[in-house]
Amino acid sequence: MTRESDSLSDRLDYHFRNPELLERALTHSSAIPELRAARGEDIAFADSVVQDNERFEFLGDAVLDLLTSEYLLKTFPDWTEGQLSKSRSRLVNGHSLEIAARKLGIGEYLRLGRGEEKTGGREKPALLADAFEAVVAAIYLDGGLDAARELVYKTILPLALEDRLSIADSDRKSALQEYLQGRGELPAEYRLAGESGPDHQKRFLVEVWIKGQRMASAEGSTKKEAEQKAARSTLEKIDSSVVNPAAAAETE
Repeated sequence: MTRESDSLSDRLDYHFRNPELLERALTHSSAIPELRAARGEDIAFADSVVQDNERFEFLGDAVLDLLTSEYLLKTFPDWTEGQLSKSRSRLVNGHSLEIAARKLGIGEYLRLGRGEEKTGGREKPALLADAFEAVVAAIYLDGGLDAARELVYKTILPLALEDRLSIADSDRKSALQEYLQGRGELPAEYRLAGESGPDHQKRFLVEVWIKGQRMASAEGSTKKEAEQKAARSTLEKIDSSVVNPAAAAETE
């Protein structure tokens, strides 16, 4: 392993039995022609030991999905399949992977071609996100699922606890729409019922209407936040009416 790769292993808090796995995870496709030429190989030699990280990206994506799903199931046992699925998508996306890559400084260790280097490849969000996936795959191949789990739990999944409420509520409007569609009804209507506060601290009041009936209202610092809260209240009222229709009718 090179001194640079060894330094990244320290940041990952994982030391490879097979250092070549990490080197491959850090090798962008743009570097392949130059690296093979340096070895005296034809740049198109498919069986070369010098390979890029694209196949590792594919595997890393699958490992991330598995470990994130496992974490969400354990941490939020009361969440629906829809919440779990959309929360996983929110946690494992290009932006969150890019952030994780930047925190680890992965960009410093990438092997890039001269052209990619000149165009700022070490700072490109998509390239960093792909490299993080490849590193996850390299750790998985070298140390198994437990080793990969440690990295993912330290980098990606803390976001789930930092933003637990917004993740839980992030699909409330969608959940309400899916419920109504399943019953053959029109989508809910969200009406802005009022605004308050100075321009820099606005509060928005939003109402949810279904079939001409006001179901719930909620306030938020943005219209989107107020809509999500109102949708959540509507779903809670619908759940209550299913369990106890008489009690729900009395609240109207």
